[in-house]
Amino acid sequence: MGSIHEWKAGLYDDKLGFVSQYGRGILEILNVQQGETVLDLGCGTGDLSHEIAQQGASVIGMDLSEEMMDRARTKYPDIHFISGNAENFTLDEPVDAVFSNAALHWVKNAEGVISSVWHALGKGGRFVAEFGGRGNVEMIVKSITDVLSQDYGVDANELNPWYFPSIGEYTQLLEQQGFRVTYAVHFDRPTQLEDGKNGLKHWLNGLAADVFFKDISESDKKDIFTKIATHASESLFDGESWIADYKRLRVVAFK
Repeated sequence: MGSIHEWKAGLYDDKLGFVSQYGRGILEILNVQQGETVLDLGCGTGDLSHEIAQQGASVIGMDLSEEMMDRARTKYPDIHFISGNAENFTLDEPVDAVFSNAALHWVKNAEGVISSVWHALGKGGRFVAEFGGRGNVEMIVKSITDVLSQDYGVDANELNPWYFPSIGEYTQLLEQQGFRVTYAVHFDRPTQLEDGKNGLKHWLNGLAADVFFKDISESDKKDIFTKIATHASESLFDGESWIADYKRLRVVAFK
């Protein structure tokens, strides 16, 4: 969820479905109560917003991508979806909980996110989030960086759109805002990418193409993806599937 990233909503649903699939674990921690109002921040195409609504909550889904919002509204017309930027948003009425899955690592202005979440919550409200933590997709990023640097003279570090904090970094920001952090964990979650040997290509095309490769032609992009795959294969390809080196951060904090 970021202004520099144009989401491909169809690819997101078809080849990156693991994003919402893995988010179901954090839903248990959210522990929705009947009649609560929940903001799903960075909701993508709305799958988890739908699940939260099915558990008895009134849900607002928010995402920066208009393409994602259009698809979400088509899929789940009974849910209220609004366009908004996670680092600077306001709501008309306070909510009981703000939930976010696999979105906040797209927003480098973490202080802005946390301040907006704080002001969106009613007293005693909770913030429950999971996103990329320190070291997330490190091997993929290293492969991208090495290929772009060695073969194209491009400094990928300047293009990197992601924010992957440690527990200490993020909980400190929450506490500085006034939150009481009751749960925080950083864990490895090796993730099998969909579509076998093409999995890394789909991942790069869906999650990295518009930031690292936006000024590169389609034919050159194909060559780059092949080089990145060769570079990363020893660490991440098991002969049949790509296993992405995901590391996640989960937090629960109360206002």
